[in-house]
Amino acid sequence: MAEIEMTAVADDGLLLAGALALPDEPGPHPAVLLLPGSGPLDRDANTRRHRMQLGPPLAAALAANGIASLRYDRRGTGATSGNWRATGFIATRRDAEAALRALADRPEVRADAIGVLGHSEGAVHAMALAARTSDVRPTAVVLLAGFARPGEDALRRQAEMIAGSLPAPVRPLLRTLADRYLARAAATSSDVARIAGIPVNARWLRELLAHDPRPDLATIRVPVLAITGDKDIQVDPADLDEIRRLVPGESEIHRLPGLTHLLRRSDARPSLRTYPRQLREPIDPDLVTRVTGWLTSRLPASTKGTTP
Repeated sequence: MAEIEMTAVADDGLLLAGALALPDEPGPHPAVLLLPGSGPLDRDANTRRHRMQLGPPLAAALAANGIASLRYDRRGTGATSGNWRATGFIATRRDAEAALRALADRPEVRADAIGVLGHSEGAVHAMALAARTSDVRPTAVVLLAGFARPGEDALRRQAEMIAGSLPAPVRPLLRTLADRYLARAAATSSDVARIAGIPVNARWLRELLAHDPRPDLATIRVPVLAITGDKDIQVDPADLDEIRRLVPGESEIHRLPGLTHLLRRSDARPSLRTYPRQLREPIDPDLVTRVTGWLTSRLPASTKGTTP
């Protein structure tokens, strides 16, 4: 696999810095845009404190199967300038659209064979990219731990699942804090608000609360692979059934035993307290193999030898 630095130009002119991973053989190649979850994440879905390391194993596995991939630094992270705390949910989706266009424009890539893979919030953006009519529409979509209900319902369900994983005396407090958090974010009109003394990206939260992914799912006509672990306490695994019900075209869903929201396997009782230990382990290799195999079967192969 070879990696080259590339940038995508966002709608407002900001340059989104990223890495294009290419197979060793000549192209142009089918390709996949990788979209991580929520927060100030770099191209590998890492923050300063938490290293998800989602990008490298996926990029390597895809390249080994003849598929290129693009991952990029969000605004205010890695080599991309800007302010993450002032970047809304809608702006994040538009940046993903810009990255998709940039990927399709690369001479190493087949514009007619591009997939999108999203995790958590990234999965919700992947739904939108697959549903919208534009110059570039994905030909296959992978949704890892993506929710299929209105944003406010998804966040309240998330708070309830997390509370249920904590000791009983703490649960009422967490539920109360979640209610206050959502109410405070909805009430403010500023991009950034302080909630319980902590600066919060209020614009992103307001837009997420108002977003309903179900119309996008009902519009997708390309193949969809949706995977959520049965130990996910941030996205309800039952949403897989809603994805299958809503997507009118080909869809394949998997509720994987032992898989958590961090895409690691765990034998422990689901809890946020296990996250630091999970992050010391790699992304589940069986998940990577399953996703790579599915994408390889859905994206047309490289047109070898045509790249100048």
